[in-house]
Amino acid sequence: MAIYNFVTELVRLLLPVFGRFNTKLKKGIDGRQNTFKILQKHIQKGDDVFWFHCASLGEYEQGLPVFEQLKAKNPEAKIVLSFFSPSGYEIRKENPITPITVYLPLDTKKKVHKFLQLTDPKLVVFVKYELWPNYLKALKNHTAKVVLISALLRPDQYFFKFYGKQWKRLFFCFDHIFTQNIESKKLLQNIGYQNITIAKDTRFDRVSNQLKQDNTLPFIEDFKNGKLCIVAGSTWFEDELVLIPYIQNAPKSIKFIIAPHLIQKQKIQKLKDALGSKAVLYSNYKEETLAEKQVFIVDTIGLLSKVYSYADLTYIGGGMGTSGLHNTLEAAVFGIPIIIGKNYQKFPEAKEMLQDGGLFSIKNSADLNNVLDGLIKDEKHRKNCGQKNGVYVANNKGASTAILEKVKNFLLKD
Repeated sequence: MAIYNFVTELVRLLLPVFGRFNTKLKKGIDGRQNTFKILQKHIQKGDDVFWFHCASLGEYEQGLPVFEQLKAKNPEAKIVLSFFSPSGYEIRKENPITPITVYLPLDTKKKVHKFLQLTDPKLVVFVKYELWPNYLKALKNHTAKVVLISALLRPDQYFFKFYGKQWKRLFFCFDHIFTQNIESKKLLQNIGYQNITIAKDTRFDRVSNQLKQDNTLPFIEDFKNGKLCIVAGSTWFEDELVLIPYIQNAPKSIKFIIAPHLIQKQKIQKLKDALGSKAVLYSNYKEETLAEKQVFIVDTIGLLSKVYSYADLTYIGGGMGTSGLHNTLEAAVFGIPIIIGKNYQKFPEAKEMLQDGGLFSIKNSADLNNVLDGLIKDEKHRKNCGQKNGVYVANNKGASTAILEKVKNFLLKD
């Protein structure tokens, strides 16, 4: 790991320079300067500390059902929630889990030592596949119980390549790993790791909880006005290229809601201009004219999971390009058909829903037109496809409970 440590130190030195030209980087740099101050303010020696780490927003949402249950079962524990990415920290620095939310310091030996000295955690939970060598090696020699949840592993990942020998060893720093599927378990077993439980994906629990929430959005009801509604969530430029022509030629009896992944003023305005006067932005809508509009562009964050509850059909973005398919389960839980782009091979839930018949993959505008037209015209088929997705989510719940039982045993042994 000598090369890794050298590169990490080099990054530490160069980040302030690059931060001058990148707003996102600068937020992370500035935020990390406050991490140790926040920890010193909130944590005293002798506190029982649980440390939950997420790379970004998606991992936070994935881990949330487990975080919530651990908090409920251990109300005396002080919880430290860390993020690596500004896209996670900035959106969830205020959250229902803890006031102690920080940026994860860079993975240098000095910063790792200080972070663990200040927190001295009793339990550490990493989500999906966060492998930070210096943190994990230090934790291996610490008294904390360290677990990885919702691990989703593939043979083509660098951990399992011929050059990944040192990275494979990092899995042995975890006391237990909870995988999403049997394939991930087999990959770990092939390298000699045995402390594994197949607990499935905690996102099923997360999205299922959405059904218990009040998803009412009066302005969306006004906009939909009882008409068939297609929601396009977390769209990127490549997705919008195939969606815009369809929307431009769609009959007025069909409503569209678009929630772009990136809320950037210029890009949002460009999208609105392409759709003309039929489109309205969330940021400047007027209630009295909402029903007259055909396209509602959600140029804010935090509403999409509720917006899906109003959809008759959904398109989930990310799969037409290479940015990565976004969360299809958020829509599936409401029992509605889903359309995605062509790049979904790394997402087992998408492959399984495609096989079940509740999800459709398209390669171009012609595919989109055929799938949408077919689902719009055949209401019975549309509802049947959606029902399959709802059943799929319901049948895969329970990961959080399985993880909690095992972790509870770890803590009792102490």
